[in-house]
Amino acid sequence: MKLANRTALITGGGRGIGRAVAFAFAREGASVVVAARTEQEVARVAEEVKAETGARTMYATCDVSDRESVELVLADVRERIGAIGAIDILVNNAGIAESATLVKTSDELWQRHLAINLTGTFYFMRGALPAMVERGWGRIINIASIAGKTGAPYISAYSASKHGVLGLTRSVALEVASKGVTVNAICPGYVETDMTTRALENIEAKTGRPAADALEAIKRMSPQNRLITPEEVASLALLLASEEGRGINGQAINVDGGSVLY
Repeated sequence: MKLANRTALITGGGRGIGRAVAFAFAREGASVVVAARTEQEVARVAEEVKAETGARTMYATCDVSDRESVELVLADVRERIGAIGAIDILVNNAGIAESATLVKTSDELWQRHLAINLTGTFYFMRGALPAMVERGWGRIINIASIAGKTGAPYISAYSASKHGVLGLTRSVALEVASKGVTVNAICPGYVETDMTTRALENIEAKTGRPAADALEAIKRMSPQNRLITPEEVASLALLLASEEGRGINGQAINVDGGSVLY
């Protein structure tokens, strides 16, 4: 049990990558707290994880872009901490991805990406980090994207926010490198999630190009000619969260089939 006696808080835990991470961690002995905006989704995941693995679980509703909402979740977890232990592992997975040309990117779309993808990650890191440092052990894993290393048409707001996540990751990793805490990012390519499905539907709606054709084009972006599964991302998160991953710090690791080689 690689994560026995550890507790993980996972944002965006109601579906996709967050759900897969919750299961992967629980199977290795972790207690799991899943947080997201939709209570029904996180409640279901918490119950499913508990039923399959026997792990202790919690769920919380949260808008990661709202500081008070984040602080309330952290306070709630601390209040109930006696039942499931301290927050040892933080996985910042909550995020959005919307597309538009630069000139059609509204102020609202731009701010929404920064607020959810970048500022939300900052809020949770700032709130969870002090206790990790005090205990001398912690893991922070930020789910970024290969778009945080490269650019692509129509995703300037998304790409900018994920570039910011990587800068935040690297800077904080160096601040805490000697304190028993590691901070890393995972950069997936296109993943088999609802977010990708919505992106394909958006392409079809805006261009008239069939979603099936767009899917094949996305697959061809990977040398492996396929989408990444949420479970593949979760497996890497498990390594970074475990004691075996203690020497990995400040890294942005791709899970993309080889489409980006740095």
